[in-house]
Amino acid sequence: MSIKIRDVSEAAGVSIKTVSRVLNKEKYVAKDTRARVEAAAAKLGYHPNFAARALAGRRSFQIALIYDNPSPYNAQNVQAGVKARCIEGGYRMISQPSDAGSTTLLNELCRLIDQTMLDGIILTPPFADNPAIRTELARREISFVTLSPATLDGAVAAAFIDNVQAAEDMTTYLVSLGHRRIGFIEGDTRYAASGQRKAGYRKALYKAGLDYDATFVRPGQCDFESGSAAPTDLLALKDPPTAIFASNDDMAAGVLAAAHRLSVSIPAQLSVAGFDNTDLAQVVWPPLTTIRQPVQALGYAAADLLFQLPDKVEQRLLPHELIVRESTAAR
Repeated sequence: MSIKIRDVSEAAGVSIKTVSRVLNKEKYVAKDTRARVEAAAAKLGYHPNFAARALAGRRSFQIALIYDNPSPYNAQNVQAGVKARCIEGGYRMISQPSDAGSTTLLNELCRLIDQTMLDGIILTPPFADNPAIRTELARREISFVTLSPATLDGAVAAAFIDNVQAAEDMTTYLVSLGHRRIGFIEGDTRYAASGQRKAGYRKALYKAGLDYDATFVRPGQCDFESGSAAPTDLLALKDPPTAIFASNDDMAAGVLAAAHRLSVSIPAQLSVAGFDNTDLAQVVWPPLTTIRQPVQALGYAAADLLFQLPDKVEQRLLPHELIVRESTAAR
């Protein structure tokens, strides 16, 4: 026997519309009503029929996550967060890796929309700040949410952390340990967060009365390889840095590897810090001091914001946290 939404409605003693709101995780449903509906659905073994819902509302109940991220740890956590919220709301997630530098990017996105009839899209950096993509989605009236955009637009939903403050917190912590020469490895400049984290690093130096020295800053690509390459010339300086802050954990792991290769003791001779608190931060040696960016929660929040559109447009700031581990020590 096929269990229908009407059966759940009768079992819970509420309207079909209320059951739908509860199953779609919409807000403003009384706690006892929500609990009654969820209990009835679980007892009856009810599962939403995607095909029937799509036909009834002319919706596909599918959303897409568009990403181009060199850090597999970051990308996996974003996907996990989005997927968790989709499961709760009865949606399917299409995970679409894309090349941000592709000349056919917009055509590929349009083809994806045409083939799947998407109800909405989550744009991760650097797609979050692509004006051509935003314009096309607005023209097609496709709801979208940006993840960690460069700037906030009151008309566009977004989930983000304060990257400037987070990087300032980490740099201030290194200063508190007695470090005065602090190297910095910047991430891929296509990502707004890279510039924001560099700004936070500079802000902390200024507040501590320390000069910003460009010779202590190296470009990176948010990957292990660029992090591994940076310390060679930094540590060869006449007065090398006593600490290096990499703007993501992948690059920080590369710094650790380079230090081991150069027989530089961590943290006795060099403190190393990262950003993101990915799984990698806990498996390298020594474990990384880092900023916990709630990446999975950001993915979850982005999907949650998408499901509110177009009724409510919200910019949601999530908290970060400084995680101290064995890769840093007092100077």
